[in-house]
Amino acid sequence: METIVLVGGTGTVGQALAKGLSPLYKVIILDLNDPKINQTNVYFQHANALSKNELIQHIPSDSSALINLLNTNTQNSLDETRFHEMTDLFFRSSYNVLQAAVEKQVPKVIFASSNHVTDKYEEEGKSQLKREITTDDVPKSKGLYGVLKYASEQLGILFSEQKNLSVVNIRIGSFPKDASKQALIENKRLQHTLLTDQDLIQYFRLALESTRKTGTYYAVSDNKGKPWSTDGAEKELHFRSLRNAQDVLKE
Repeated sequence: METIVLVGGTGTVGQALAKGLSPLYKVIILDLNDPKINQTNVYFQHANALSKNELIQHIPSDSSALINLLNTNTQNSLDETRFHEMTDLFFRSSYNVLQAAVEKQVPKVIFASSNHVTDKYEEEGKSQLKREITTDDVPKSKGLYGVLKYASEQLGILFSEQKNLSVVNIRIGSFPKDASKQALIENKRLQHTLLTDQDLIQYFRLALESTRKTGTYYAVSDNKGKPWSTDGAEKELHFRSLRNAQDVLKE
């Protein structure tokens, strides 16, 4: 059984991935707080991603991939203190993850990016381009969060080109803690932008299995009127949505 490492894996996405991928992989979570997931093949190690040496110390030598899930509060991002905190976590730590992968000879890094890379083109779950937003569209963000996510994507591509590392960027749609029918009724945007649990796990499983050197993909379920195109993921990763927002609403 191969070993994968979730760096910053205690959040909503990380816990879902740990549970969903553990039947296929030995999952190591590196973070500051233990999510206490009581599941076979899921393990926790305390590590601070701001320290490359801590990452190197705790990444197993037999790891087949690192998944960068680092996240933090993004409010007041242009406040000077918050700017430096976000830049450290989203950009400097991304460098540390990539460099640690190179030094530990881990062949692949999957970066959990965000739809906020292009959120200037989307309002209330609807594309403002009169077509689905694609990864070919020039990034345009409403805030520092999207700017730093895009910068980290590009950093990964540099590592792929110069350090012989496989890097996959996944721009996640909406993956809320509460994705119930009632939550979707109350939040109309979710009806377009939702990424279901089944589809989240499928995206990352396919990215782990892919032999492609690099790629950037939007991750959203096949919801009616979804704002982002999944054509690239369907063609290159063979993604097929298993459950969408309309399925949830029918329950």
